[in-house]
Amino acid sequence: MPNASIRVVDVYPYRLTPEAGMGVELLLLRRADGTSYEGTWRMVGGGIDSGEAAWETAKRELLEETGCTPDRLWALPSVNTFYEWKTDRISLTPAFAAELPDANITLNAEHDEYRWFTPADACSELAWPEQQRLALLTAEMATSPIPPSLHIPSDVK
Repeated sequence: MPNASIRVVDVYPYRLTPEAGMGVELLLLRRADGTSYEGTWRMVGGGIDSGEAAWETAKRELLEETGCTPDRLWALPSVNTFYEWKTDRISLTPAFAAELPDANITLNAEHDEYRWFTPADACSELAWPEQQRLALLTAEMATSPIPPSLHIPSDVK
C-alpha cells in the first residue's frame, strides 16, 4: 500500500492588472540549467524544512526565489496530489497564492528568467494538470473576496 507524504509546497504569485479590467497575471520562473526541471516554467516551490509549517515554507521559498514578501498570502483551498510510482508514494503538496502587486523580482540561482503570464498562457507553460488547475483557481479567487480563514497574516511568525 502506498504511503502519503507532504514534503514540498507550491506558491502561485500573482498581481492584479487594472489595464486588463482587474484581470490577473501569474508569475512563473524558468528553471536554470543544471537544476531539476531544467528549462521549464514553474511556480515558486520548495521543500519543507524539519520543524517548519507548510505556510512558513511558502513565505521562505517566495523570498528565496523572488526576493519578495507578499502583500497577501493565502492558502488555496485545494492540494496538488499525485502518485510517484518509483517510491510508491502519494505526494500531497499544499498550495498557496501570494499577491505581489509592485514586485521587484530578484531571482536566485535556481532560475534564469521570470515572466508574468495571463492565466491561460501560464497553463500552456505549466507541465502538470494539477498545477494548471491551481493556477486557474488562483486567478479565479484573486478577483473575489478571499475567505478570512484562508489568509495567513503577514505578522505571524
